[in-house]
Amino acid sequence: MKSKKILVVTLFVVAFLSGCAGTDFVRPEAGRLDVGKSTAADVEAMMGKPYQNGEVLKNGQIIKVEKYAYANTAREAVKSGVTPARAMNFSLFNNTLVGEEFVSSFKSDSTDFDESKVGLIAKGQTTRDDVIAMLGKPSGRAIYPLIKNKDDDAMIYSYAQVSGSAFSLKFYNEQLVIAFNDKGVVSDVEFTSNGDK
Repeated sequence: MKSKKILVVTLFVVAFLSGCAGTDFVRPEAGRLDVGKSTAADVEAMMGKPYQNGEVLKNGQIIKVEKYAYANTAREAVKSGVTPARAMNFSLFNNTLVGEEFVSSFKSDSTDFDESKVGLIAKGQTTRDDVIAMLGKPSGRAIYPLIKNKDDDAMIYSYAQVSGSAFSLKFYNEQLVIAFNDKGVVSDVEFTSNGDK
């Protein structure tokens, strides 16, 4: 989601200027929040008050987004010269969690993935297990209306980084959303990348 990427980039810039931004948080363990079942109250009970709230229009529906973010230049980044930061979005439709997406450039929980393998993912052929074998565990999940088909579910791979100095910053982000049908076979693939890695 574009709004999330803007938030992450903003936090990276703030981190350059102040050394730290946002409130540190830990990504919830798998299964603690359930896409399709958990509510906004469940998210806030686990994560606390969001750093920012917003809305996004997807597939004709308005989705509420609760955003959590943290950056700290004193911590270790996944790559030299990159600002260590993490962000997490929780997307809610009719008070039900329909998506969660985590992005990090901290070495300890980086979400960087090998985008050169995106071309190997084939609609109607590649399975969920195939994707995990290629790219590792996803950094997020989504269901309709974040994705097109009401019967599908999706895995999300997402990464963002800022590098350089305060006077010559380089921004980069990439997101891969892979939807699967009820047989666990790829039904749709969306990949976007922006900036200089």
